[in-house]
Amino acid sequence: MPQPGAKDRFVAIEMGATETQDAALLVHGAYAPLTTFMNQSQYQSVLHSMRLPEGALFPMPIVLPVASEIAQRLIPGQVVALRGSNGWTGELRVTQTFERDLQREAQLVYGTTSCQHPGVATLLQSPAWCAAGSVTLCREGESMFPEAQWPHQVRAAITEMGWETVTFFQTRNPPHRAHEYMLKLALEATDGLVIHPLVGPTKRDDVPATIRMAAYRTLIREYFPGDRVLLATFGGAMRYAGPREALFHGLVRKNYGATHVIVGRDAAGVGTFYSPMRATQLFRSLAGDIGVTPLCFDQIGYCCKCQSLASDRTCPHRSDWLAMSGTMVRDLLRHRESPPIEVMRPEIATILMTYYRSQEG
Repeated sequence: MPQPGAKDRFVAIEMGATETQDAALLVHGAYAPLTTFMNQSQYQSVLHSMRLPEGALFPMPIVLPVASEIAQRLIPGQVVALRGSNGWTGELRVTQTFERDLQREAQLVYGTTSCQHPGVATLLQSPAWCAAGSVTLCREGESMFPEAQWPHQVRAAITEMGWETVTFFQTRNPPHRAHEYMLKLALEATDGLVIHPLVGPTKRDDVPATIRMAAYRTLIREYFPGDRVLLATFGGAMRYAGPREALFHGLVRKNYGATHVIVGRDAAGVGTFYSPMRATQLFRSLAGDIGVTPLCFDQIGYCCKCQSLASDRTCPHRSDWLAMSGTMVRDLLRHRESPPIEVMRPEIATILMTYYRSQEG
């Protein structure tokens, strides 16, 4: 058996894409106050109270799953290699191994054990055993995006621009006009705007990150003041955990420099698993713990009578709306129908239509 502190050259932990990204984000402070893969005490506390044992808000479990045969070979103090899809990425100094109840985690974090939920389906395919400990990176994979920046780099850019207040926008969808409406209102309220697409693993039918980034580059170039908007990426995985994940996204953006965060309808949700306004309600109640101000929005549509974008707070003509959502836009594009100009900018629609045509056959 290896001695504490020794490096076992015959043990390596294989990491998936989510864990590889989590390791780098932990090291670079994106998940502060968490800096290591969770131990059992932290994990249990987060599941039951959305807080770390010392009381800090932290709504999502960040763990390193390992195969049971590997877990049995690990001891506290041992240093083992971490290997991602592109080879050796770093080392883990083990503090603990523990076994989790995957069904229980699914119910507490996602509110369901249904495999129709993409986050649950991914979880239930994961090993039950986890290894806790601190990560040292020896090699970081190169991003395909020139906009990729770590928290300290985004904070430095914000300081250089002289923004005292800055709104962050978390997104996994290409932009339609409702997104643009929220973004422009945010620019009215704060000094600057960071559009922060999630470019880590997402579900199979989501638009790929490369296409989404092309769409946002075009939107910013054509329709936004370039000196007030920063496009950067967040490399974490999408977990689709609804209200809990909306809080988590707010916490992460605080670490990147946010003073304000856009929280849209059914933020971080999927399908019909969550009440559309639950995320905004939960975020408002805990915003003080995160340290950011939420800019909350309900359903936004194009009102044919007002001839403008509107919400229920600004328009009484709901029956005259052209509704818009990421799902609706994707369905139109899959059927080779371009969304109306009231729903999506033609330049963005062209990018997406080209992508969907490339997937045919």
